[in-house]
Amino acid sequence: MEYPPPKHHNWAIEPREYARQEERRGRRHAFERIAPARTALVVIDMVPFFLEQNGYCRGIVPNILRIADCLRAAGGVVSWIVPAPEHRHPALAEEFFGKDIAELFRTSGGSGPVAGRLWPALRPVAGDLLFEKNAYSAFYPGASPLPAALRDRGMENVVITGAVTNICCESSARDAFASGFRVIVVGDATAARRDQDHNAALHNIYRSFGDVRSTDDVIALVGRA
Repeated sequence: MEYPPPKHHNWAIEPREYARQEERRGRRHAFERIAPARTALVVIDMVPFFLEQNGYCRGIVPNILRIADCLRAAGGVVSWIVPAPEHRHPALAEEFFGKDIAELFRTSGGSGPVAGRLWPALRPVAGDLLFEKNAYSAFYPGASPLPAALRDRGMENVVITGAVTNICCESSARDAFASGFRVIVVGDATAARRDQDHNAALHNIYRSFGDVRSTDDVIALVGRA
């Protein structure tokens, strides 16, 4: 099967948004330091359903792996999240999407053990967390064991990567912030279908509930501790 070649978003935060936050808080980025041992990488929905058809999703795989390796080595947690094969409200999903598309979305994450449902180039290791979610957001109450598992491990910071930026990643970032986590979304380790969708989501996140950083920035933050 031929897949679209990997490609990369032309992502950016507008200068006026940087200026707005610099005026408000005296600095461009909310979080200038993170404790690696209290930081979790959250990798959302990196499953064949998305990566087979979207070159942007394929393009972020190396950056996700870089962050995962760096954070593990520094004592942090890596968590892999995939869609559960169910709808929280199946009748509503069918009414909203139509029967065929609701079923397509229901099965988008595959079945079986979570590790085997990820894109093959992604490599969970012993000690990583692997969970399903039955809502767009991995942090929506009752949607996933992830929030409780992170709190049990003393996590304060979540670094969100994966697909797609403007749906499950943005939803997870909103709920993680509302749940009291310090949120960083990685601009070159999240992917949407178009630059417009990707950048609109990053704008919302940066302005209201999370920092937006590059992979290199996150690795530097981990190394700065």
